[in-house]
Amino acid sequence: MLHELLLALLGYTGDLIIDVREQQEQSGAQVPLSPDAPISQQPTFKLAPDVSFVQPSERDVIERIITLGFYYRELDRFAAKSRNLSWIRSPNESPLLRTSQLLKGKASKQSLYRRAIANGIVEVLSVYRSAVLHIEQKLLSDALPIVATLTQGLNKFFVLLPPLFELILEIERDNIYGGKLLNLLHKRCHCGVPELQTCIQRLLWHGHQVMYNQLASWVVYGILHDPYKEFYISSQDDKDSEQESASNLLEKVTRLSVADTSLNDWHLGFHISLDMLPEYITMHVVESILFAGKAVRVLRNPSPGFQFKDGSSHQQIQRAFQRTQGYTMTISFQNNSLDKMLIGEDLLPQAEADKIESMLQDLKESSEFHKRSFENAIDTIKAVAASHLWQLVVVRADLNGHLKALKDYFLLEKGDFFQSFLEESRQLMRLPPRQSTAEADLMVPFQLAALKTIGEEDRYFSRVSLRMPSFGVALKPSPIDQPKVKVNKDGDSVGHPDASLEVSLDGWDGISLEYSIDWPLQLFVTPEVLSKYQRIFQYLLRLKRTQMELEKSWAFAMHQDHIDFAKLRSDSRKSSVPQHRRQRLRPMWHVREHMAFLIRNLQFYIQVDVIESQWNVLQSHIQNSHDFTELVGFHQEYLAALISQSFLDIGSVSRILDGIMKLCLQFCWKIENDESNRTTSELEHIAEEFNKKSNSLYTILRSSRLAGSQRAPFLRQFLLRLNFNSFFEATARGVLNVVNPRPSVSVLQ
Repeated sequence: MLHELLLALLGYTGDLIIDVREQQEQSGAQVPLSPDAPISQQPTFKLAPDVSFVQPSERDVIERIITLGFYYRELDRFAAKSRNLSWIRSPNESPLLRTSQLLKGKASKQSLYRRAIANGIVEVLSVYRSAVLHIEQKLLSDALPIVATLTQGLNKFFVLLPPLFELILEIERDNIYGGKLLNLLHKRCHCGVPELQTCIQRLLWHGHQVMYNQLASWVVYGILHDPYKEFYISSQDDKDSEQESASNLLEKVTRLSVADTSLNDWHLGFHISLDMLPEYITMHVVESILFAGKAVRVLRNPSPGFQFKDGSSHQQIQRAFQRTQGYTMTISFQNNSLDKMLIGEDLLPQAEADKIESMLQDLKESSEFHKRSFENAIDTIKAVAASHLWQLVVVRADLNGHLKALKDYFLLEKGDFFQSFLEESRQLMRLPPRQSTAEADLMVPFQLAALKTIGEEDRYFSRVSLRMPSFGVALKPSPIDQPKVKVNKDGDSVGHPDASLEVSLDGWDGISLEYSIDWPLQLFVTPEVLSKYQRIFQYLLRLKRTQMELEKSWAFAMHQDHIDFAKLRSDSRKSSVPQHRRQRLRPMWHVREHMAFLIRNLQFYIQVDVIESQWNVLQSHIQNSHDFTELVGFHQEYLAALISQSFLDIGSVSRILDGIMKLCLQFCWKIENDESNRTTSELEHIAEEFNKKSNSLYTILRSSRLAGSQRAPFLRQFLLRLNFNSFFEATARGVLNVVNPRPSVSVLQ
């Protein structure tokens, strides 16, 4: 009976000690459980009921002891199942059989982390087996063996095996794997039993070995080795594969193979898997891990089109590499792959990669997980990756030159070029854009302006191209512009002749620029960044166009006045028509001057107080920073400051400004097409609307919420220029407190 008891302690039942579950499933026949059988919820090892020579007290002691055998068997079954690699076959087998075995392995949900935990459980079970063997030797040597020897020798395992059994029971029941498993073990470590705490920490150590291996693969080589989707960094392709069919995936892979996959990896290829993120690893740390891996991936896999800035240094490195190889390279080793490897090694030196790997190896060898040491190591790895990525983007790819080009063209720094372009396209923009040829029509004045103002030394202009998006070409106002149209059409009839004018204005407002970005600058100048530049460009171009039209209207009026004066002197009948026109339109020139005054000051404020000051701040950051992530943040702050200080993010202010610019253009075109007294009434209406909007603009800008905040530090200077003689303040107070009728010509005068 003692021998059968010892065998039961190792999971083998017999005639005296039986497994109730096996008897129930096999109708009394003792047949071992299959490896795939689920884990029992409760211990099923019992002393056979027909054993009559055992006293009740001894029966209780024996049944308590043999529960350890049950726990051992279930833990051993879990370990064997988790460590089972039989589904992996040799490559000599038939593809059909290999595929079926792989599918079977996937169906059983393989897990690297479960396998690691199983290795730790095997270590605990080996200690348990040694204890049972020692007890057997002791029982055989005793003249009178007693059950108390078993109890005394195995007492410490009552602290270990039941909690481990509960652990694997929860793992199987809730299908826990990957980072979730690490999180579960970390929680179980916090207990008041030193032996159990040491055991769970050992299991957690085994799990961390897998995590550190995956981490090293990611941050040292830029390779995500996660076959079972257990790491807290996951690939977007894995997520898509769960949602797309095989044919769609094949088409997608074929399409991406033509494009630059490194850019897709950087922006969309990888993300944080929150489900697999342990709670003891903070989001800041895992974001650093994500960035470091993507940066190393970029540095180790440069674009084929990327070349060294200094071609001679590249040739020297290539010659040195050939000398070290002794010219034994085979023909199959392509030149482009050699170039790519040389550039990749130069972008991330091997010494830096060894340094990163050494830090992770130190963490891996530590018996306990120290959160502070882990976070410090990740911060160091991120700093190394960010520094080399900064060197690639800022120094080798000439980031500052491209930022200056974006400022020149998207922020209208080259004012002479855009002045020439607007003058060349002025007559074209008087008509609604043609849907089929609008972009081609604009290319002629665009190229003429470039010939007049852009020199051959400007090597960035070739990257700039003019575009007319579909929303700008459509002969109807965009939804964004509808509130402005409503304001400008108040009091107008349905069939108003200015309807085509509104369509024209909304159409040409869609003019935009495109800038060609090469690798690796797409990591910095993303489509979202270009969209922000686009938004500011369209706003500044409308502002400059309005300012030019106001100037042209004054030049046209002076020219017309000189013609009328010459006709008056040569006309013997002294017609009063020119004189009457001068008297009728003279009050409108006061309105035009108010418009020009507001537009000029707004232009000066945006170009000088906002753009130039923020550009100087950005340049200071670029010179003082050697971290790519910091640089990205500084550039985002730069764009955010341009948008906020230009009031593009305040709907009420931006709508008023758009309405003012639209009124100014309408005013200019009405002046030049003056043919009847009806035009005078329309001009009075435009003047009244402009007066309301300009005063509303001043009232909003001088509010404490804007003028008193730090979002627009130069706003007070802008308000001072506008209200240098208290005119705006007085008129704004009158508009707010008094409801006046429409002003007459004499009032405007």
